[in-house]
Amino acid sequence: MTSLLLDAQGISHSFDTQLFSNLNLSLRAGECSAIVGRSGSGKSTLLHICSTFIKPDEGSVSLFGDDLYSRSDDAIEAVRRYEIGIIFQFHYLFKGMTAMENVEIAAMLSGEPIDEKIFKKLEIADVMGQKIGELSGGQQQRVSIARVLSKKPRIIFADEPTGNLDNETAGLVMDVLFDYVREHDAALMLVTHDMQLAARCDHLYRLEAKMLEEV
Repeated sequence: MTSLLLDAQGISHSFDTQLFSNLNLSLRAGECSAIVGRSGSGKSTLLHICSTFIKPDEGSVSLFGDDLYSRSDDAIEAVRRYEIGIIFQFHYLFKGMTAMENVEIAAMLSGEPIDEKIFKKLEIADVMGQKIGELSGGQQQRVSIARVLSKKPRIIFADEPTGNLDNETAGLVMDVLFDYVREHDAALMLVTHDMQLAARCDHLYRLEAKMLEEV
C-alpha cells in the first residue's frame, strides 16, 4: 500500500460561526484529491489547516507521519520550506525581479537544483528572463507554479490555481501538476470550483453543511 502522507482526523474549525465539524481526510503518495463546495463553505480554510497555516480548533493533522501542530514553530517552518508546496489563486511573485530570479529564490531556500524542463512544460521558457511586471496574468501564474515545483514538494496544496486562467492554459497547468505527482510519487490537494477539473482527480470531496463527503 502506498504511504500515507496526510491524515487529518476530527477536524473542526470556526471563525464567527462554525465552518465545519469532525472532518476526516487522508492523502497517500501518488494521489490527487479535489475539494469542491460553495463559496464560504470553508474549503480554503481546510486546505490551510492541512498545509501548516491554521491550527484547527479540534482534531489532529498528521503530516508525513508526525503530528503537525505539536511541532515547534521552527519545525513547522521547515515543513513549509522543504516538504510542501502551496499554489494560490494569486501568485505573490516579486514584481521587481525576473521570472527566473523568483524561481531561483525558492530553489535556494529549499536547497533543490532547478529543473528547467518545467519551464518548457509550462510554456514559459521564453519569458524567464523578463520582469514579472512585463508578463501576462497567465504567465505570472505559471511562473508561480514553476516556483513551487522547483522545491520538489512531497505534497502540493493548490487553492483555485486555475481560477484566473483560460480553459486551454488551465488544462496545461493541471496536466503539469498531475504529471509531477506521478513522476515524483507526490500528492495533490486541490480546492476548486471547476467540477470538470475536480473529476480528473482520484478522489472528489464535497464540503457542504459543515460536513465533508466523498462524491
